[in-house]
Amino acid sequence: MPECPAGDWREFDLAPGERAAYEVTRVLYRGKTRFQEVEIVETRAYGLALFLDGSPQSAVVDEFVYHEALVHPALIAHPNPRRVLIAGGGEGATLREVLRHPSVERATMVDIDGELVELARRYLEPMHGGAFDDPRADVVIGDALAFLREREARYDAIVVDLVDPSDEGPAVELYGEEFYRRARSRLDDGGVLATQAYSFALHNLNWFTRIVQTLGLVFPVVRPYRAEIPFFKDSWGFCVASALRDPTALGPLMVDMALTQRGLEELSFYDGDTHAAMFAIPKYARARMG
Repeated sequence: MPECPAGDWREFDLAPGERAAYEVTRVLYRGKTRFQEVEIVETRAYGLALFLDGSPQSAVVDEFVYHEALVHPALIAHPNPRRVLIAGGGEGATLREVLRHPSVERATMVDIDGELVELARRYLEPMHGGAFDDPRADVVIGDALAFLREREARYDAIVVDLVDPSDEGPAVELYGEEFYRRARSRLDDGGVLATQAYSFALHNLNWFTRIVQTLGLVFPVVRPYRAEIPFFKDSWGFCVASALRDPTALGPLMVDMALTQRGLEELSFYDGDTHAAMFAIPKYARARMG
């Protein structure tokens, strides 16, 4: 597609009364799948970027922050993750990060939108890095909750990388107690679950708090954390949950040693110091979570 005229902007709501915008210099793809509107564009500030239903999902300049933050605290907390399930993750970058761990023998990615996965294969190679073609990857097109209901396979880790939660949206069940109970039932002893947990902004904590509290109904160990995602114009929430594993028990040196043992010293965002900082939740958020 041709380059966009100057002044072509994409705006989206951050929170009630607050909006953000990006200047788009080129549209690579614009269309609608069965499930959502998709735009793959070049932005002036963040380069190649994916928008779903008008909201920013990933940009090549800083997607590593989100995806490293989502995947590695949980997988480092597990001493030998071999089988990993990814719920969502259509652009393939979560799959890419999971497959960095040399112990992983099989990474099963379940995404409901097969059209989006094919678009990602075509346009978003700088984000997925060829992960879809890794022999350890198993890409399943389907609903993640139905997958957990119907399959008996068990995993060392489950990584939940779904579209943002909304009471009216199609993904609301995937942030509910049943989904988390199904996920726990598919974890081996010592297994871990990691999920994105929506905005960590001071004035927009409702969903983050709700996700953390719902996980607490299912898992004995629930550890929320956050990272700053420039493309989102937001501080972003995440959570690790487990029956046994506690990522906050790992100090910076222990994290760095584990990363070195797994050949992951060259990550661009995550290391021991970052790990400790992410789990240092401010007092106002701890008060909200109870």
